[in-house]
Amino acid sequence: MSRITIDSVSKQYGHIQVLNQASLTVEHGTVVALLGPSGCGKTTLLRLVAGFDRVDQGRITFDERVVASPSVFVPPERRGIGYVPQEGSLFPHLTVEGNVRYGLRKQRGCHQRVNEALALTGLSGLGKRFPHELSGGQQQRVALARALAPDPALILLDEPFNALDLDLRRRMCEDVIGVLRQTGTTTILVTHDPGEAFAVSDRMAVMQTGEIMQCASPENVYWQPANPAVARLTGGTVFLSGDVSAQGVVSPLGLLATHGSVSATDGAALIMLRPEQIRVASQGPGTLARVMHRSFRGDHTMLALMAGNAQISLRAPSLSAPDLGASVYLSVQGACMAYSDLSPRYKDHAILTHTNDGIAW
Repeated sequence: MSRITIDSVSKQYGHIQVLNQASLTVEHGTVVALLGPSGCGKTTLLRLVAGFDRVDQGRITFDERVVASPSVFVPPERRGIGYVPQEGSLFPHLTVEGNVRYGLRKQRGCHQRVNEALALTGLSGLGKRFPHELSGGQQQRVALARALAPDPALILLDEPFNALDLDLRRRMCEDVIGVLRQTGTTTILVTHDPGEAFAVSDRMAVMQTGEIMQCASPENVYWQPANPAVARLTGGTVFLSGDVSAQGVVSPLGLLATHGSVSATDGAALIMLRPEQIRVASQGPGTLARVMHRSFRGDHTMLALMAGNAQISLRAPSLSAPDLGASVYLSVQGACMAYSDLSPRYKDHAILTHTNDGIAW
């Protein structure tokens, strides 16, 4: 298959609407990350693509072949996909080789294909071990090898490294995606970790309450989020009030340039900056601010600053963080996003200033 198209797909369980008109296109050989909080519908969407559940509305096509719609259902075994769940779900009574061989038809070259899958995933020499004799990371590699063994055109990864600690999870994810890029396998990765999604994906689809709010390159999603909810889901944010004009946005931090994709028109708007865009200096130029609170965190210090009537949270390197009560100057690098069309579901996501470690002052 060269393209997967998810077209206006909806799914409901009882009275709960899990997916609402979700649409997404995945090009051949690309890695797409589905990013969103728990309960937003990521896993449900993956299960519909896999064929484990049926769609209520919309359709899913592999190239021009419809595999799912209210009237069409192609079973999972006929979709040519590999699926790696949150837990590896290995058979405890089978060796590594036995787990990888499971699902392969008994055919000539089966043993060779198992060895190729083990080599590809860095498991050569471990084929005779049982799952309980492996580390958590190795078990997830076995699950990946099992999914790759039939040579699928599409791999679905449903937060497969979630049980690992953060550093190991991100390392494992990068290693696994590297393997999939070697094979040219189209991949959809479900994750709730923005850092993981940014590191490995070609495109990011950000989900919230059953909808895909934005799908673009990681850089575009980070610097030009479609709305405040996307901004908060993808990293630290600073929200400020401002006024849009032909010259830019008048804000508590001065006149700011805007990205060409801003949704605000002339008038009052909500401004979004990433915290790293705001520089703190002991001398001007810039906007005068005062340090109202500071919290030492080891390698960095959290600062609560007042610039006029605006309260801003930033993190600064501890060795250069200003003292409590100090006067500093704030300047902005790059352009901001400005939003004026705020529906109620977005307003709740744009009240406070947030930082990368989830602290709001």
